[in-house]
Amino acid sequence: MGGNQPGEDPTVSEISTRVAGIDHTPPTGQFALLSQRRFAPFFMTQFLGAANDNLFKFAFTVLVTYQLNVSWLEPKMAGLVIGALFILPFVLLSATAGQWADKYDKGTIMRGVKVLEIGIMVLAGIGFWMQLVPLLLGCVFLMGLHSTLFGPVKYAYLPQHLSERELTGGNGMVEMGTFVAILLGNVGGGLMMGIPETGVHWVAGSCFAVAVIGWLAALQIPASPSSDPNLKLNWNPATETWRNLKLAAEYPSVFRSLLGISWMWFFGAVFLSQFPSFAKEVLGGNTEVASLLLVVFSVGIAVGSLLCETFSHRHVEIGLVPIGAVGMSVFAFDLYLASKGLSHEPGVLMTVGEFVSHHAHWRVMADLGLLAFSAGLYSVPMYALIQLRAKPSHRARIIAANNILNALFMIVSSLMAGALLGRNFSIPEVFGVTALLNVLVVGYVFWLMPEYIVRLVMLFVTRIVYRLKVRGDENLPTDGAAILVCNHVSFVDAVILGVCSPRPMIFLMDHRIFKTPGMGWFFRAVKAIPIAPQKEDPQAYERAFERARQVLKDGDLLCLFPEGAITKDGQIQPFKPGIMKILETNPVPVIPSALHNLWGSTFSRIEGAAMAKPLRRGLFNRIGLVVGEPIAPQDVTPEGLQTRVQALLDEPSP
Repeated sequence: MGGNQPGEDPTVSEISTRVAGIDHTPPTGQFALLSQRRFAPFFMTQFLGAANDNLFKFAFTVLVTYQLNVSWLEPKMAGLVIGALFILPFVLLSATAGQWADKYDKGTIMRGVKVLEIGIMVLAGIGFWMQLVPLLLGCVFLMGLHSTLFGPVKYAYLPQHLSERELTGGNGMVEMGTFVAILLGNVGGGLMMGIPETGVHWVAGSCFAVAVIGWLAALQIPASPSSDPNLKLNWNPATETWRNLKLAAEYPSVFRSLLGISWMWFFGAVFLSQFPSFAKEVLGGNTEVASLLLVVFSVGIAVGSLLCETFSHRHVEIGLVPIGAVGMSVFAFDLYLASKGLSHEPGVLMTVGEFVSHHAHWRVMADLGLLAFSAGLYSVPMYALIQLRAKPSHRARIIAANNILNALFMIVSSLMAGALLGRNFSIPEVFGVTALLNVLVVGYVFWLMPEYIVRLVMLFVTRIVYRLKVRGDENLPTDGAAILVCNHVSFVDAVILGVCSPRPMIFLMDHRIFKTPGMGWFFRAVKAIPIAPQKEDPQAYERAFERARQVLKDGDLLCLFPEGAITKDGQIQPFKPGIMKILETNPVPVIPSALHNLWGSTFSRIEGAAMAKPLRRGLFNRIGLVVGEPIAPQDVTPEGLQTRVQALLDEPSP
């Protein structure tokens, strides 16, 4: 993984293969993806599938709650039974679905799933027309199976067709589409079931029509070749799930992101499951008010999901996750505060117009919308990180394992909410408890994986203290071993370079910089490698090079500053030959880069000592980074590298 063996020098034409992920095709904005075949048919397929799931489920729930008298299925239990039947296939069959998605072409699987959906909707139509509740319950299970089979394919498909710079936007579109589909499905199902006498006919016909349109969209999905065609299927879901979780655990960032996403579903399920009761018992609203809450929640998460691409500057940016986590807790707790003191006239339910006429209710809706907005910021980068860092041959199986975890977390969420309500907690108090739990759980995840907080610090420095513009970042590899070299201007050079990289970057840095007040913790958190001069500490010097070689052997990205120290006059200093010592044993591509306009800022040594005058240039200082094309290892010399970096430095700032 660290490169060719000694004596097997790569040619320049091999560089793009060696440094996988370097794609010179300009990235497409998330809305422009809707006009491209690699995304649009897939998006419509998943959108229509999610809409049909919810159209069918909600219409069936309304049928058995308001229109049919089924002695063995009480109205208050109908929603729980339907929800449990829908989730059951995720627990039982997600592991098998993940294996299929890795073994077979994903486009073929999606088309097969849509054919299955058409068959299920034929059965559901018969059930609606003849009001056969057992048959409709069976269709609920089958639609859960439909979603179980589609889930791993959906998230494994995106990394095959989108570049790293499009992955966050693509996931944002999918997340937005899913919640809009849920909203439209629920609203459509409720409205059609309210049509006197012919409501069930409208539902049956609509479910079938949506399934057929989804199948037609799936026919246009391009080929998505198998990532592991020789995979031998394991039909035991328990052992396969455990094996996939163990595989994910080999990549700590992936595994902890799985847990983080599952917690988001736990968190969201508390609120979604309580909307009807919250609207009626706490807010004093009718069913239309409950629908309004669902609209606010869906719009909030859709907007948050879509804006992830803008906030992340078209990269997979997990620095947004802590912002989303804080927002989830803050607005969930404020929802508790805003709603606990509300009162309404017993036995009288407000319409939507009456509800929105009360100013106190606007705070409730704002909290709910911002809570959902934060959940969008929280979840989209995590999904993108899993897709980017999971091993491609196991990606679908890891996502399938995540689906199982999601289902289990949602079940536990329902049990917890039920237990709290059974102990006479009010619904606002349940929301408050969930907000506090979110602080504990997400805080623990961030403690285990400080990379989230590190990326947040990087975002703050490069978006608030500075205004960073980048040119040539398509030359930064998303996979494969490589070395990035750069001029050394300030104490925050590593922060700026790190935020531009689509994956973690390991820095080889002067050991004295680790003693800088307020910065040492950061360099230790990013696992930077301290290096001392050979004359000062020969053992530390050799140890640093051993660790650097291991980084490249593991296929990771190493960054070093060949000048050896921060410039004292703003000019580039002679490059030291240390990089040649690394390339002797690990001949990997070298990527030159240059930082612009940092000289004279707070963290530079323009007047001898850095940080002597905090924010000396104020906030939002414009700085730049230019990244050059990779150089084959056999063409690297310290002098040549210095010339390349100086040439990038002489270019106009981005």
